[in-house]
Amino acid sequence: MFMTKRAALVAAALVLAVSGAWAQDVAEGQWINLFDGESLYGWTVFGNAEWGVQDGAIVCAKGDSGMLASTSQFGDFELAAKIRVSGNGTAGLEVRGSIEGHASETGGAALTLPAGAADAAFTEVVIRALGNTVEASVNGEKSTLSASRPLGSIALQFQKYHRDRRGPKVEVSEVKLRPLGLKPLFNGVDLDGWNIIPDKASKFSVVDGALNIKDGNGQIETAGVYKNFMLQLDIISNGEHLNSGVFFRGPVGVFWKGYESQVRNEWQRDDRAKPVDFGTGGVYGVNPARKVVSTDHEWFAKTVVANGNHFAVWINGYQVSDFYDTRPVAADGDGKNGYVDKAGTIHLQGHDPTTDLSFKNINIQEYPGD
Repeated sequence: MFMTKRAALVAAALVLAVSGAWAQDVAEGQWINLFDGESLYGWTVFGNAEWGVQDGAIVCAKGDSGMLASTSQFGDFELAAKIRVSGNGTAGLEVRGSIEGHASETGGAALTLPAGAADAAFTEVVIRALGNTVEASVNGEKSTLSASRPLGSIALQFQKYHRDRRGPKVEVSEVKLRPLGLKPLFNGVDLDGWNIIPDKASKFSVVDGALNIKDGNGQIETAGVYKNFMLQLDIISNGEHLNSGVFFRGPVGVFWKGYESQVRNEWQRDDRAKPVDFGTGGVYGVNPARKVVSTDHEWFAKTVVANGNHFAVWINGYQVSDFYDTRPVAADGDGKNGYVDKAGTIHLQGHDPTTDLSFKNINIQEYPGD
C-alpha cells in the first residue's frame, strides 16, 4: 500500500488545480476522531515501519516502508489532519485504500506530503471525498485526485529512500472525519418510516423533535433494511443507568435480534474504563466498550460503522469499540450467537419499565455492497 518514489511522481502528475469553493450541497455529519491522542486503537500496521504514540501524536521514524491503516472503511467524507514530515524519504496520506494490494493498483487516492524542518509547524491537510472525486487542501493549496474505489480505509504511508540510512519522520497530531451525503431515517415530526413491534409494553412518541421511548419491553424498527453503512444519531438517557440499545441487521419484525450497540451509561466505581453490562457503544454480548464516554441526562452522539464483518462505534467522537466478527453465521440472526450476514432493520429498544430515552438526528450513509 505504501508509495514508491515512482508512484509518488505518478500521483503528483495527476494533481489538477481546483477552482472555486467546494460544493456544500450534501448533508454533513458529525465529526469523529480516528486518532484518540493516546493509542493506535482503530488502526492496523502493515510493513516494517514502526508506528507508535509519543507526546499526543502518532509517530513513525524507523523502518524501511509501511502503512498505518484504519480498521474502519469510509465512503463519502471530509477528513481533517495535522501532519508533520521531516528527514529523508516520502510520506503520504491515502483515502479509500484497500488493506490488500499496492496503492497504485487498488484504486485509492494517495497524496504525497511535503517534508520540512523537524521543528516546522504541522501541515494542515483537508480531504473531501465525494463520488469519484477526491479534493485535497494542503496548507490551503488545493488539488484534485481521482479515486475508483467508493469505499476504503484511511492510511498513513512511510517510505525510506533506497540505501539511505536515515528515513523520514512522520508525526500526526490529529485525524478526524465526518461523513457526507447522509440521509435522514427520522423526520423529527412523526413516526413515518418506522414500524412498531406489536403487543409489547413500550410507548413510542415524538417529543420536541425527538423519538421518545418509555416503558418496556418494546421495539421500533426502520421500514427499510441495511447491511453496510455509517449511522449517526443523538441519544439522551432521561434516568440513571437506563438500559437500551441501537440494534442493526435485525430480521424484519423479529424481536431483539441482530447486533446491539449498547446504551448504558454505567461503570464500576470511578473507572469509566470498566463498563457495566458492556457499556454505551459496546457490541452487546461480544465486545465491551473500552470506556464509557457518555453520561446520563446529557445528549451524546453515537456513530456506528458496519461493513462486512467489521463493526466500530464512536461516542461523542471517541472510538469505544472495534470488532471483527469471525464466528460462524448465526442461524437465528442473533449477533450474540454468531455472525449476522444479512441486511436487516435498524431498531431502537425499550428495555424495561424504567425506560425513558430519546433519539434524534438519526441519519445514515449506505455503503456499497448491501
